[in-house]
Amino acid sequence: MSFHHPRAASARRHAPEHSALLEAAEVFVRQFAAEEPDGSDVRRRIEQITAQVAASGTYEHTPAELAYGARVAWRNSARCIGRLYWNNLTVRDLRHLDHPDDIAHECFEHLRIATNNGRIRPVISVFAPDRPGRPAPRLLGEQLVRYADDPRSVQRVAMAKELGWKGGESAFEVLPLMVQAAPNRPPELYEVPEDAVLEVPLTHPQHPDFARLGLRWYAVPAVSDMSLEIGGITYPAAPFNGWYMGTEIGSRNLGDTDRYNLLPAVAALFGLDTSSERTLWRDRALVELNLAVLHSYSAAGVTMADHHTESTRFLAHIERESRHQRPVPTDWSWIVPPLSGSATAVFHRYYDLPDERLRPAFVHRGTPPRVDNACPYRPA
Repeated sequence: MSFHHPRAASARRHAPEHSALLEAAEVFVRQFAAEEPDGSDVRRRIEQITAQVAASGTYEHTPAELAYGARVAWRNSARCIGRLYWNNLTVRDLRHLDHPDDIAHECFEHLRIATNNGRIRPVISVFAPDRPGRPAPRLLGEQLVRYADDPRSVQRVAMAKELGWKGGESAFEVLPLMVQAAPNRPPELYEVPEDAVLEVPLTHPQHPDFARLGLRWYAVPAVSDMSLEIGGITYPAAPFNGWYMGTEIGSRNLGDTDRYNLLPAVAALFGLDTSSERTLWRDRALVELNLAVLHSYSAAGVTMADHHTESTRFLAHIERESRHQRPVPTDWSWIVPPLSGSATAVFHRYYDLPDERLRPAFVHRGTPPRVDNACPYRPA
C-alpha cells in the first residue's frame, strides 16, 4: 500500500526513516475503517498521521483506534485458546502516564478491576508508547503477580534483592512489581498490595489431606512482558489478562519438572505406585492435581475454564471468524492442552499457521540491557 496524498509522498521523500511507520499506519487505519466503520474519512486520517510523523517522527492513536488495536492484538494471538471473547476486552487508556509511581499504582488498580470479586474480567492497561529517542517505561516481569519460590522467578528474585527487597523466604510470597523508567536506569520496586491479589487455596473434592500440601495460586494471570504493537507504534508497558484455564496451573505451573514439580508429592499423597513409569502414576497424579485446581477455583467463586470446554469455545471462535473471512493464526503446540490433548476438540485438525508479521499484535520484548553492574536482569 502507498500513500496517495501529495503531503504523504513529500513526507516519504524527505524522511525515508519514516516510510515504514507510515506504511504500517496506513495498513492499520484502513483495517480499522473496514472493520469498525464510523463514517470517518480515511484519507483525512492518513493526512493527519502523515503530518504528525513529519513533525515529530511518530503519531498518536485515537482512543477508538487504541481500543480496536488492543482487541485485535488478542484476536491475533496464535498461542491463546481463549480468543472467543477478544471483542470484550476492557481497554484502559493510560497513555498519559510514564512515571513509575503512576504505572505501579495503575497496575495494582488493573488487578483489582480484573479480579472483580472473582468474576474475572479481561483487561488491558496501555501506558505511554515509545517515542523517537525516548523509550517508554517497561515492566520487568512475566506477570503482574508471580511467586518468589517459583523456579521461573529465580533471576527476578535475585534482581529484587539487589535492589533492596528483603522478602523471598516464605512459600508463595508475591514478588514486588519492578518498573524501569529508562534502559540506563535501575528499576523501581513496589510491593503488591494484599487487596490487589486474590489467591485461591487448593483443596481436593475427595481427599481432605490434599490441603496439607499448603498450595495456592492467584486469580488473575496478567501478562506484563510483552509489548503491544499497533500501526507501527509500540506500547512496551501494556499488561493484559484473560482468565486461567485449569491446566495452565495444574499441569504446567504446578506440575512441570522445572516449575513446582508436585507430581511426586501428589502421587505419595494418593498412595500411587511410583516403582515404574508403566503404572502411569504421573498421569494419575496429574489428573488429581488438575481436579483440585478446578474444584478449588469453583468453590472460591473464581472464573476458570476447563480444557475441554475451552477447546470447544476455540472452535466456535474459528467458525465465527470464518464468517468474517478472517484467518485464525494458531500455534498447535500451545492450543492443544497439556492434559488429555487427544480427547479435546482442538486436537484432530489443522490450523492457519502463525504469522509473525501480523499486526496488531502482542510481541515478546528482547532481553533488556543491564541496568548497572550490580543488577543484571535476564528474564527467564
